[in-house]
Amino acid sequence: MNPRMILHKLSYCSNISSYERNSLFNLVLDSRKEAVYSKPMPWIGIYIAVASLFCILAMVADLIHGLKNRKLWFPCTTFTWNAATLTVIAVAMKLPVDLSNPMKGNADQIAKCGSMAFMCTMMANLLPSLATMNGKELLTNIIALDILVITLIVNVCIQIYTGVIGESAFMGFVKGIALIYVAMLLILLIIHTCSGLTILKCKQILELKYQAGHETALKDLELQQPGRLTAEKLKRHVKNHWSMAVTGSPQFITASSATTSASGVICVVSTIIHVLISVVTIANIRVDYKWSDPYYGSDYKWSIPFILIIQLIGSLVGTIAPLCRCYAALSFKLSIKWIWNHIKVFKVESYWTQKLYDWKQSSIPFSIRSRKIKIVIHNIKIIFLIICIGLHKTVVVACKMIALIPIFFVIFILFCIRSWKWFKAMFSASSIVMGKNPEQQENLNDLRRYVLQLQDDMELSERTLKSISKSVNRLIKKAEKQQPSNLVKLLRESKGFEGVGKYDSLHVPPLFSEDYLDCWSLPLVTLSAIAVSLPKIQNDRVDRLLSSVSEGLTYVTLVEESLNATDKYVSTQKVAKVLWLEVEVSNKWAGNNLKNHAPEVNTAGLILQWFKNTAKNMVTQKANDNSIYRSICANSMYQLTESILLSYHTNIDELSQEDLFTELSSMIADILAACLTNLPQVIVTKCHESVIEKRESSVNATIQLLGETSPIINILQDRELPDLDPAELPFIDKWRDYFNYPSP
Repeated sequence: MNPRMILHKLSYCSNISSYERNSLFNLVLDSRKEAVYSKPMPWIGIYIAVASLFCILAMVADLIHGLKNRKLWFPCTTFTWNAATLTVIAVAMKLPVDLSNPMKGNADQIAKCGSMAFMCTMMANLLPSLATMNGKELLTNIIALDILVITLIVNVCIQIYTGVIGESAFMGFVKGIALIYVAMLLILLIIHTCSGLTILKCKQILELKYQAGHETALKDLELQQPGRLTAEKLKRHVKNHWSMAVTGSPQFITASSATTSASGVICVVSTIIHVLISVVTIANIRVDYKWSDPYYGSDYKWSIPFILIIQLIGSLVGTIAPLCRCYAALSFKLSIKWIWNHIKVFKVESYWTQKLYDWKQSSIPFSIRSRKIKIVIHNIKIIFLIICIGLHKTVVVACKMIALIPIFFVIFILFCIRSWKWFKAMFSASSIVMGKNPEQQENLNDLRRYVLQLQDDMELSERTLKSISKSVNRLIKKAEKQQPSNLVKLLRESKGFEGVGKYDSLHVPPLFSEDYLDCWSLPLVTLSAIAVSLPKIQNDRVDRLLSSVSEGLTYVTLVEESLNATDKYVSTQKVAKVLWLEVEVSNKWAGNNLKNHAPEVNTAGLILQWFKNTAKNMVTQKANDNSIYRSICANSMYQLTESILLSYHTNIDELSQEDLFTELSSMIADILAACLTNLPQVIVTKCHESVIEKRESSVNATIQLLGETSPIINILQDRELPDLDPAELPFIDKWRDYFNYPSP
């Protein structure tokens, strides 16, 4: 009804004063305004549901990744602490932090509590992701998490105190549930903070052990003879580093800790409570409900059931990973010693609090002139850190006590299994004793030397070692399906490395004085450009050659980036990448169409001469076009074509396009073969990653590389390498000089 009509009708009421009439009118007007302002609220509720759905999808992605890689402790890869995740979680938590909307309905109140349960689940899921951060990232994310969770807790406490939560007599128990969730969130927040401090020290311990293991692996590999590294030796080397990367993964160490087990137990308890109250709530949601009934009383209206159901699903799905992490400790060898170590809950290992002790012993990080003030600040710092150390130890002991719940469950299950086996053996007519494979046992014992552990008295189980070994074999087999078949065929046709000396004769001076060092990829691209330009060669042969070069350049780039990525070579390598894109995609070389020569340019010699003259003209025009790209391309083409022309002397007119194509293919194959003799060294180099957070993914990529390039390594391992220093093998100019000026 129009406000003017309401005012008109109120004017006919003679039994109320004008003041009361105006007050009633203002109340009606305010009510109408609130109704208008609250219209978008259901859509904001959908926004909350969508944000919750994004969190669920990220958790599901981590579950799939863990199952796919057979890591049942489910490392955090998609759902991790970062600015984006914190923002999405903040949106998903709008209901419990909303102080402006009373939300008196029963379903509304359950949805508020459900959001807190969902937050408990997400925090338990995200705990191992703290291990993926460096010190600065860890600090900023912990502070951001503290602000978010403390804001949530304070707002919920305000609502409990004011009666917004638990106001209804029918749903009075919601207040108690909300208090339980507040306590759980606070405990999880403390666990996150304590874990963050522990992770910093754990990484330092693991890094020291990794460096020792890496040195041992290098000695075993005999790096002094890189030409003799076989695929089998490389496989053992990669497997050793994979063992160090997996067992020394900060996420794995965090997932195996007592704090993660405790957070998993808390997550399970919060989910059970949430499921029980949500099932009752959802069962009472009627299709023909009205927003005015006691079940719904907020402006979110019809969006509340969506939020409630989606966050319930999220709590159920999100509980899987924290629950499985409670049993990550089963990766270690089960023994009386293992059980006793877990039962000794009051023993707090040094790595839990070492970081705080280091801070306690350190000096004040800022300068103060006054000695008295310095003493006061130093004493305050020591007292504060002593309190923090005490609290930290208390939290660790409490977490160890909570972690005993799944441990005792495991012990009970194992006792039942052992008893059943013993019972079966007693009544079995015969028993078969399976012996262990001595060779396999020796391999496992060798692999055990590269296991990284925080506690030396905790031994990794044989089952876990077998899983690590099998995972390497599985990754290699997967990579073998992606082997570069065209490249392998081309390398089989090559019998030596002589083509490296042919591509650039030292008798041909450069076109300009600037010193641009040559790289492996540039002559390969330049030779391919000439091969593409030959009109009498069948397209399928050219395509096969381009496919071979394309596959080869992938590994050539790895050699260049790993072994000769100095500033002197980088500019040439960048030019080669851009030029290859131009040749492969556009059939052009430095802007010149490779298929449309002048009609008279129809023989192999004339085509080479055309490339030579074009390159020369490009350098002449350099004053007008100061392009490093064009200069490097032109110089490479000029020296290459001039070298080929000089090698044929007066017989150049007799050179057919077929012979030239064969010669170009042979040179390409020889250059690729020479470059790829460095692949074993690349694999060894890429195994060693200095950043602990990236170590596992780096070794994973190296295993992929080994699986793809095993046939290439096998083809090249028996070829006699030039008499060069091992440090000179990654550089094409050293090979070229060797073949052009062979030592007597």
